[in-house]
Amino acid sequence: MQDLIERFVTLWVVIDPIGTIPVFIAVTAGMDAVARRKTALQAALVSAGVLLFFLVFGQILIEALDIGLNSFQVAGGVVLFLFALTMIFGEPKSETDQRQPESPADSDIEKPSPGIFPLAVPSLASPGAMLAIVMLTDNNSFGAVEQSLTAVVMLVVIAFAFVLMLFAEPIIRVIGLAGSAIVSRVMGMILASVAANAVLSALLNIFQTGQL
Repeated sequence: MQDLIERFVTLWVVIDPIGTIPVFIAVTAGMDAVARRKTALQAALVSAGVLLFFLVFGQILIEALDIGLNSFQVAGGVVLFLFALTMIFGEPKSETDQRQPESPADSDIEKPSPGIFPLAVPSLASPGAMLAIVMLTDNNSFGAVEQSLTAVVMLVVIAFAFVLMLFAEPIIRVIGLAGSAIVSRVMGMILASVAANAVLSALLNIFQTGQL
């Protein structure tokens, strides 16, 4: 049970459904209720598909490149730690993911649906989430049942994100943009601890087994 809770907390932090709320409000401004629901659903489905791809094929790609899992866990932990630092010290999602291209030439380029960019990627299916899902489904450490549970937990977090997007406006009115930024930074601290634990565990395993 404790392991399941840890997986939920890790995935909740890296997917960050609350931090996505301001982004959703910004990119759906001017849309009617039906269009907003469609955008939220598209973001949830696309982000779930991307993360499921990394859950199934992420380790295969790593092994095809002949990268040791301990090495990947160290690298992944470092990246997750840096990602956590951006959550703690960097700009909140509401300021970074909403930026529009300033070049006039960019206005002529057909833009993807906001449900795909920036909501699905990189807001929900962030690089940190992709790395976390691979680390949590290591074939050498977790069996099929545990990997399936991780997939279920990930889908539950995405479902929460979908519900929060549907209720984005009332939530942001209650906590405000400042509240959203505070929540994001607290989650960054939690993620930094998770990342440090992943690096230390991998280094300990390297010293004990001598395998990278």
